Amino acid sequence: MSLNTMLSTMAAGMLRTSGIFILTLVGSLPLGMIVALLRKSRFGLVRLIISVYISVIRGTPLMLQLLVWYFGPFYLFGMSIRGWRFPALIIGFIVNYAAYFAEIYRGGIESIPAGQYEAALVLGYSKSQTFMKIILPQVIKRIMPSVTNEVITLVKDTSLAFTLAYQEVFSLAKQISASQTSFTPFIIAGVFYFIANYVVAFIMARIEKALNYYR
Repeated sequence: MSLNTMLSTMAAGMLRTSGIFILTLVGSLPLGMIVALLRKSRFGLVRLIISVYISVIRGTPLMLQLLVWYFGPFYLFGMSIRGWRFPALIIGFIVNYAAYFAEIYRGGIESIPAGQYEAALVLGYSKSQTFMKIILPQVIKRIMPSVTNEVITLVKDTSLAFTLAYQEVFSLAKQISASQTSFTPFIIAGVFYFIANYVVAFIMARIEKALNYYR
């Protein structure tokens, strides 16, 4: 296999990797906020369920979770898993990252002084108005470094898609390397991941800079 063919094949795999990354972010960022708010629910049962969910997700490997999402419907309900590979992959990533984002959000929310809630109440703001107009903007500003770290980790974690034999860039690197007895595909994959992380870090740094409106 020529170098050009290898590059084009792995570039196609990088597009699939990018798809996993984008869909995971689109799903996990808002879901994480919902989970964070549910963890602060006044209902004890809801808090317990969310706490167990976060504990299970954080206490087990993402690779294992992907396998459960993929094979679970067959072993538990006898359902066909044909065509289920990609949906299982995306659901697994979203559910996993939502738990981590939820903890980041929770930390940001709890870092806001209680006096701000009291001041908003005095000014006549409702709870939803207080959260959306006063609390959330500050939370976003405070949690950006942690979110950036998690997003960069996600770029690298997309390589775990090989667990379900999904043809993303890392899976292709392994296959080509084995068939060509060459280490070059891994070097190319490493360059792809590095460039992707550089772009993500650059974008997140620009967002952080834009949020530093007190400077």
